Amino acid sequence: MRRLQVLLLGLFALLAAAGCGEGGAASGATVSVYMAAPLCGQESGGRAGDLKVRLVCLAPVEKAGKVDLAAAGANARRATEDSSAVAYVEAPGPAAKFGRPIVESANLAWIETDSGSQAMRGIRHALEEDSSSPRQEVLDEVG
Repeated sequence: MRRLQVLLLGLFALLAAAGCGEGGAASGATVSVYMAAPLCGQESGGRAGDLKVRLVCLAPVEKAGKVDLAAAGANARRATEDSSAVAYVEAPGPAAKFGRPIVESANLAWIETDSGSQAMRGIRHALEEDSSSPRQEVLDEVG
């Protein structure tokens, strides 16, 4: 039994190391940017270097002037559960205060801004770097 455990542990370590990749993200890979509804109309996805950038427009969290904190939390969790996510862009306001801790606890870049276009420019610039971790590159540069 012990031998099987050691073998499985070694196999797991080998698979984990293979997934890390030393040469950066694969050419043509897709990364995702999650953006709050009020900012989403200002920008689209596109490319950054060899990467495709997918813009995910989040559901609105304000109704009749009130913030639905459950919806704000659901948006934040959706982004943190996506392994292709590199950033979460939110407009200033009450929803931002609620979603930020969720996003930051997942080491995902948090960008609070009035301009979706400006945020996307910064994200694309960060993604131009050849890195084994686009998420970390964005977090370090703009998060």
